[in-house]
Amino acid sequence: MENYFIELNNIDCSTKIEQKNGLSYLSWAWAWGELKKKHPNATYVIKKFGENNLPYVYDEKTGYMVFTEMTIENITHEMWLPVMDGANKAMKQQAYEYKTKYGVKTCEAADMFDINKTIMRCLVKNIAMFGLGLYIYAGEDLPESEKTKSKVPESLFIDISQTTEEKQLEEIWNKNPEFQKEADFRQAVINQKKKLNEQK
Repeated sequence: MENYFIELNNIDCSTKIEQKNGLSYLSWAWAWGELKKKHPNATYVIKKFGENNLPYVYDEKTGYMVFTEMTIENITHEMWLPVMDGANKAMKQQAYEYKTKYGVKTCEAADMFDINKTIMRCLVKNIAMFGLGLYIYAGEDLPESEKTKSKVPESLFIDISQTTEEKQLEEIWNKNPEFQKEADFRQAVINQKKKLNEQK
């Protein structure tokens, strides 16, 4: 049986990545859907704590933390994530101020909406432990398999000696079916510029 981690890690998530304040996110619905297509028996648990069975732990000094647990093919991984505001500051029961180089900022108190969002982000991070979108957390924009596919042979020739305008470059790209991605084309242009410089 194919290694499920490699199978999930090779899925290209690049068109589904959302950016917010320097952090990258995947839609939990998309990630869960892709996972279930491959592993319909996958299950998860939102960890709950205390007498009231609350889906978080709370510490006055450090804030809220949520936990999820996922099982695929009899392998279980646990994941955790702090509840953060839009500036990636830990949220607490009460609003608090903190200093930045731009002045004093306020981190608002967390509510159940913030906790719910964090739980679903934690679930996506938990899914990544099994391979899907893991490369995003490593700061990469494509899985290894897609990087390999997008490599353009050094021998590929593009006549760019007279094409400096954006429209001319776009025209060349559209006429070459081997360019499935813009990154491929740009790499080919770089390769050809190197060749032209060497010839000079």
